[in-house]
Amino acid sequence: MTIDRAILRFAGCVVLISLLLSVIHTRHWLWLTAFAGANLVQASFTGFCPVVRVFKAMGIKPGRAFD
Repeated sequence: MTIDRAILRFAGCVVLISLLLSVIHTRHWLWLTAFAGANLVQASFTGFCPVVRVFKAMGIKPGRAFD
């Protein structure tokens, strides 16, 4: 797995978990979904994603999008 795929997997999990929490707990968890979406949009423009540092430290191979 590359960092690119790990980022997509992580963002998808954050969105699904926050949606589930918004259904079973409170609607305020939708702010986490909005944050994940906004972070994906800014990463598409800047090429910077904060989680990349964590994945690099874990030894995941770099992909093409996040060097």
